[in-house]
Amino acid sequence: MPAFRQIRKLGLASLATISLAATGAATAQATSTQSASLSPAAGTEAVTIDLVGINDFHGRISADRSSAGAAVLSGAVDGMRAENENTLFVSAGDNIGASTFASASQDDEPTIAALGAGGLDVSAVGNHEFDKGFADLTGRVIDSYADSSGVNGADFALGANVYEKGTTAPALQEYAIREISGISVGFIGTVTEDMPSLVSPAGIADLDFGSELEAANRVAEQLSDGDEANGEADVVVLLTHNGSAGDQCADIAEEDSAYGELVREASNEIDAIFSGHTHQSYDCEIAGRPVIQSHQYGTTLGKVSLQVDPETGEVTEAATERIALATEGADGEWVGNFDANAEVAEIVSAAEAEAEVVGSVKIGAISEDILRGGEEPGQDRGVESTLGNTVADIHLWATSNEDFASEPAEIAFMNPGGLRADLLYGQDGTVSYKAAAEVQPFANTLITFNLTGAQIREALEQQWQPAGSERNKLHLGISEGLAYTYVEDAAQGEHIKDITFKGEPLDEEATFRVAANAFLATGGDNFAAFAAGTDHADSGQIDLDATVNYFKAHDVVEPAPLGRAVLQEPVAPTQSPDPSDEPTGDPTDSPEPSEDATDDATEEPTSSPEPTGDATRSPDSSGEPKDEQKDDSQNRDSEDLAATGFGTSWIGIVAGVVVLAGIALVLIRRFGNKAGR
Repeated sequence: MPAFRQIRKLGLASLATISLAATGAATAQATSTQSASLSPAAGTEAVTIDLVGINDFHGRISADRSSAGAAVLSGAVDGMRAENENTLFVSAGDNIGASTFASASQDDEPTIAALGAGGLDVSAVGNHEFDKGFADLTGRVIDSYADSSGVNGADFALGANVYEKGTTAPALQEYAIREISGISVGFIGTVTEDMPSLVSPAGIADLDFGSELEAANRVAEQLSDGDEANGEADVVVLLTHNGSAGDQCADIAEEDSAYGELVREASNEIDAIFSGHTHQSYDCEIAGRPVIQSHQYGTTLGKVSLQVDPETGEVTEAATERIALATEGADGEWVGNFDANAEVAEIVSAAEAEAEVVGSVKIGAISEDILRGGEEPGQDRGVESTLGNTVADIHLWATSNEDFASEPAEIAFMNPGGLRADLLYGQDGTVSYKAAAEVQPFANTLITFNLTGAQIREALEQQWQPAGSERNKLHLGISEGLAYTYVEDAAQGEHIKDITFKGEPLDEEATFRVAANAFLATGGDNFAAFAAGTDHADSGQIDLDATVNYFKAHDVVEPAPLGRAVLQEPVAPTQSPDPSDEPTGDPTDSPEPSEDATDDATEEPTSSPEPTGDATRSPDSSGEPKDEQKDDSQNRDSEDLAATGFGTSWIGIVAGVVVLAGIALVLIRRFGNKAGR
């Protein structure tokens, strides 16, 4: 900000401090530092800026139960703008990708058009914006956003921690500025540092993904350094495509993860944080600022209301809420909570009509439901699933049938995160093109390559993810003929026990031709063993085409059985031994796959979606023993002081003076840091 505004701001702060001193020590003790430093300047009225946000929309343009659809979402934003013209609509990324068929069947162009017409102001880039590669993002996607919104398309793919390979040169726009009622609001975008394991490595081969914390703080300082040439903002907001796997604010504030570090240690210049990626719903105050995530799929709109002093650019107050966009009635029907935006409704209607033409075509039939893992299908990626095994069978067939011209595959694998919907029997088992497309929405090419038996063991071990990963375990779907036993609670590298192929022990010295989608084949989801294979070859088929052809070649498709992966239980002793006796039985004996073993493996999830950091926090992290010690110490201090006859009123006066001095120092330091706003 100009020098005279900074001087005025410091002068007002000094007057406030003098006024506090004049009221006496008792009043000083009752006044908080925050209210002293954040009160609007005398004679000014705070401006209310409402930021309303989404995350992980994933092309859910059509209304579907709690997902209200793009038209109602845009209508909700319209209503909020009508109530407060100082409203901005933001996103924390994954607007497109892993979309439902109405959008995915048309390369997500309907979603881009709907969000653009609905007035999305800015967005961080998410990992799914990279699904079709960096060139597609910076070309088609950004151009389409520009066409639909009428503003700079790069504002919808902010990524301050995305760099050109081997450099610190930004590969995407780092921030965007919006002027509202004379106040500059700066938005910084970042994306999870786990990017290399979340998208096909080939699509981001020319990029590096750095620390979110470093990037966010670097750009926040730049927007607050007083240099108009490199961008200035009164209010700074971080849009991060990263989040917590949990929804409890106390846990989020303490979690041992890159995200926990980000929300705790982000620059004081950052006034609010919108997050995403983990599909959670929470609104918290962490490190003195609002931190919010708005669930997923357009079910919820997150709202952060900031009271801003127009003279100083300071946020004087903040409030958060999460607003449901649809409500379930007593009859089980879901109804939107806001009037639909008419323009967006037309875009959605046209997309649905186009998708129906393509999607209604029957491609085959199933004998019963084929489901993802978890008590609620899709809830747990760490357990074996009939859908994972079935898709692995499909990929094996597609790369080994008589029409396949290259060297045929012998084994196939499927990553659980690539399965985004179940195949449901419905009334007659019919499977439409739309239903098949929604199972695997990423249009991944099938790749064949060579792995040794030892590398296959290594790949199976890598189902247990590295420390700090979003999920502890990702259970691979495996094709017919491959089977193994495993121990869940084992050291890294020691989970997999016996592996068989076609009923015989797997020869770990032999070489096998393997098939997987391009994401997995190039090391996605931390499966580095697949990338280490040799002679990678493009099969010329995408996963959806392979599925369609498989259904055409089979009259009725049955779900692949569970039990290709069997949890190995310790063998119980045959008698009650002395404590010194050795138990009978060999705990490494490998049981044959059985229905009972399968049930055990599927009914008891083998992993938790919580980050590993939460599980490894020290038992005393709650601070309870320390609190008790502190309370006792405080009691003893009070008793000792009372015995000396030293008056507590004098303590209050001294404390008041110290508080006033602290306030003055905090104000000078804070306003000095905000210079140039």
